[in-house]
Amino acid sequence: MTDTHKRAVVLLSGGLDSSTVLAMAIRDGYACMALSFRYGQRHTVELERAAKIAQHFGADHRVIDINIGSFGGSALTDESITVPTEGTAEGVIPPTYVPGRNTVFIAVGLSLAEAIDAERIYLGINAVDYSGYPDCRPEYLAAFQTLADLATKAGLEGHGAVLTAPLVEMSKTDIVNAALELGVPIEWTWSCYQGGAEPCGVCDSCRIRDRALIDAGHPELATRHAQDERARG
Repeated sequence: MTDTHKRAVVLLSGGLDSSTVLAMAIRDGYACMALSFRYGQRHTVELERAAKIAQHFGADHRVIDINIGSFGGSALTDESITVPTEGTAEGVIPPTYVPGRNTVFIAVGLSLAEAIDAERIYLGINAVDYSGYPDCRPEYLAAFQTLADLATKAGLEGHGAVLTAPLVEMSKTDIVNAALELGVPIEWTWSCYQGGAEPCGVCDSCRIRDRALIDAGHPELATRHAQDERARG
């Protein structure tokens, strides 16, 4: 049961991972403030999905405009940079990395959490399937927690928000299974890096998601591209 005095901020992109984390925070009994960002991403449809998912779970929802995408440097914000469709070599940071994105988002989430006296900040960060992103690693989260405890009044008083990333070391298939168990409407979530009317099915995010959905026994939730590939297969 949700305790209205037990608050959490959830960074909600509208994707599978962050939607699952919102469901986990609700399960853990938190009254949630879902926080999304319009940062110059080409796939703004994710914000529509985030609003729908927040409403589904009865969470408050805020969208913050912070156009770090105007700096360039990422395939997610600069249409002159191609979104990769063939994967990325091990040890190479992919062009879909947005410079400093998680650092900026968590900092804003930390400000909100302190303002509303939230105990936790839930993050959909995952280090297993998205290798190469420097701001998705457990050691990054640990370092940011140290900063949060030093940088806020609440932290200095010993009751600062705890960064909580329950998916950080889970496989994508395990995340799909958790989402299904928690009642996440997976068909509403948006993980595609492209800004089309339907998920492209070929970008890294779509391919990882489709493979997990198929492995979890739910090919009907995969993209049309993946279903067509299976039919031809």
